[in-house]
Amino acid sequence: MASNIILAILVTSIATYSSRFLGVLTSEKIDENSKVYRWFNCLAYSTLAALISRMIIFPAGLLSESDYIIRLIVIITSILIFFLSKKNLVYPTVFSAIMLTLLNSY
Repeated sequence: MASNIILAILVTSIATYSSRFLGVLTSEKIDENSKVYRWFNCLAYSTLAALISRMIIFPAGLLSESDYIIRLIVIITSILIFFLSKKNLVYPTVFSAIMLTLLNSY
C-alpha cells in the first residue's frame, strides 16, 4: 500500500513538473497580444466564471446547507471588498469565509 502511494506521488509529480518545464521552454515564443493567446485567456476566465457560478447555483457539500440569499449577500459584499481593496484577492477571500460562517450560524 505504501509503495503504491509513493508511486502515485512520483508519477503525478513527474507529470506536473514536466508540463511546467515544457511551458517554461516554450513561453518565450508566445506573443501575449496574439489572437490565440487572448482566446486561451478568455477561455480560462469563462471556465472560472462557470465553475464559480455552478458553486453558487448548485452547491455541493456543506455549502448546499446555506440559503441562496446568504450566498448572494456574501458574493456581493466580497466583490465590493475586492474593488475597494484595489483588486486584492486576500481580503475578500478571508472576509467571505468569515461572513459565510457567521451568517450560517444564525
